[in-house]
Amino acid sequence: MTADRGRLLGIDYGERRVGLAISDPTGTIASPAGVIVRRAGKRPPVAEIIRRAEALEARGFVMGLPLDGNGDETPRSTEARVVAGELAKRTGLPVEFIDERYSTAAALRAIREMGGKTQDRKGDVDALAAAVFLQQALHRVG
Repeated sequence: MTADRGRLLGIDYGERRVGLAISDPTGTIASPAGVIVRRAGKRPPVAEIIRRAEALEARGFVMGLPLDGNGDETPRSTEARVVAGELAKRTGLPVEFIDERYSTAAALRAIREMGGKTQDRKGDVDALAAAVFLQQALHRVG
């Protein structure tokens, strides 16, 4: 049995939505944990991410890094790094980055394979994408 290493919060940080996923206390399984809708022109929702992290008893963060097709930094990955820095500063919890390039495609494929519809479910897709890369991060550590 794996020791309780604590829950990690996966964050799929997007322009319009922030998808969230949470691991179980043993760090074995990642599950979607909702979405935060961003408002255009407003500051990043750092306080709301922290509120959700506290409610879910997270002991650390895994931030998806939106890289381009070549694996290079983008303006969105720069913003994700700034938000991650704020999360670390305000909570004192560790933040790990993971390449999120294929997580949305994997989430869409999973929904279709289960016979689900992806239309009008963007928030669900974002939360599932966060679960996809959080699960990858858990496997790396475990």
